Amino acid sequence: MGIAVEVRKVYPYPFQHVVNSYLNKYPTPLEKHVLAIKTVEEKTDPASGVVYRKRIATCNNVIPSFLQRFSILKVSNVYLEEESWLDMKTKVMTLKSRCLTWAQYATMKEESVYKESIENSNWTEFTQRGTVTITGAGFLNRVLETFAQTFLNQGVKKSISIMETILRERCGCPFS
Repeated sequence: MGIAVEVRKVYPYPFQHVVNSYLNKYPTPLEKHVLAIKTVEEKTDPASGVVYRKRIATCNNVIPSFLQRFSILKVSNVYLEEESWLDMKTKVMTLKSRCLTWAQYATMKEESVYKESIENSNWTEFTQRGTVTITGAGFLNRVLETFAQTFLNQGVKKSISIMETILRERCGCPFS
């Protein structure tokens, strides 16, 4: 079956400020579940200037304890892989993320884009679409998808709030 979450946000900041804030967002005391982000690969295409990065995030397992009674869900850390392509010429950064933990039972993918706004070149548009599909967990499939949908919705709101806080601190952003 699967679930999907979509969001769009316009940050009233230039692309460079938003991208720098995103790339340095974690770890932060504002989000206790993200323990570490490690860049495992980074290269720049000499012809296009596009910067490719692959990062691995280490996060606390946020699955509720009553569900962690099932051995497949009882892990202390969850690992996410993020690939990004940053094109400063076109002012677009594309990201793709996926969950590495539980890959045999679930597919979690996020696709995000930060780009200069066509409405105002001093603003940055952010769009994100995330999907989660659980298979191989039997009767837990739907329960876990429902939890994932709630968690993703809350996570998107929290992530945007953290970005707004960081931008306000670094750049004096007028978020209300």
